[in-house]
Amino acid sequence: MDFALGPKARAAGYRLKAFDTIGSTNVEAMSRARDGDAGRLWIVSGYQSAGRGRRGRAWQTPDGNLAASLLQVVNCPSNIAATLGFVAGLALDEAVRRIAPDLAVAVGVDGVDGGDRAQGGRLRLKWPNDVLLDGGKLAGILLEAETVGTGALAVVVGIGVNISEVPRELPYRATALCELGIAANADDVFQALSDAWAGAERVWNEGKGFPEIRKLWLDRAAGIGEEVAVRIGDEVLRGVFDTIDSEGRLVIREASGALRTISAGEVHLGTVAAERA
Repeated sequence: MDFALGPKARAAGYRLKAFDTIGSTNVEAMSRARDGDAGRLWIVSGYQSAGRGRRGRAWQTPDGNLAASLLQVVNCPSNIAATLGFVAGLALDEAVRRIAPDLAVAVGVDGVDGGDRAQGGRLRLKWPNDVLLDGGKLAGILLEAETVGTGALAVVVGIGVNISEVPRELPYRATALCELGIAANADDVFQALSDAWAGAERVWNEGKGFPEIRKLWLDRAAGIGEEVAVRIGDEVLRGVFDTIDSEGRLVIREASGALRTISAGEVHLGTVAAERA
């Protein structure tokens, strides 16, 4: 595949290393960080044989889908760096909308689309790290971080997108762009993603712009005001998805009216919350 950065990404100083096949783009990116890479580097492939998602689960990247990892080296606390996951969600949301104009909505801050629930209902962001299209998982995001020799924090933002094929034997509903008649390949998606990331990361501004990122993310969020179940180990918390807080944590309102703040967990929304959690 002939991967290339978008013009905005090139102008912002991002770099690209593309592979026909790779074990894991995240592993490759973190290896380069340990070797002293300064970051702003995309590692991209159209086939990944040993990808992984959250909680150690395998992430399948069949030939023609997209595996992309961005290495960022930042000088901020880990809890602030973790909010780059929301930047990734927004960037991918914008990239898909650019490729599929029928999903597009009004443009907001610095090239990041403004939310419009009436027009943008097909494409949604699920806390903390999924992108949904028509309710099926289109993409997953995995952040990994490690302190490198300089004392800075190396953050790898891994993004997997189903484009030409839906991975098989999954414990959840998934979809791919091809199933919905969206004509795009991994090169198209990556180029749009790299440009969208450049704009969203500029808004994020080492975490100082997270209030604006949070607002934009909430405009696209799946399940706000709906029933939610969150599995944390052996415990299941139930309530209504209220919001995310200033650190990106999930806030649910329990039946008693009490608010619970959750840093990590496996989330099920709507009817699935009752059936599967």
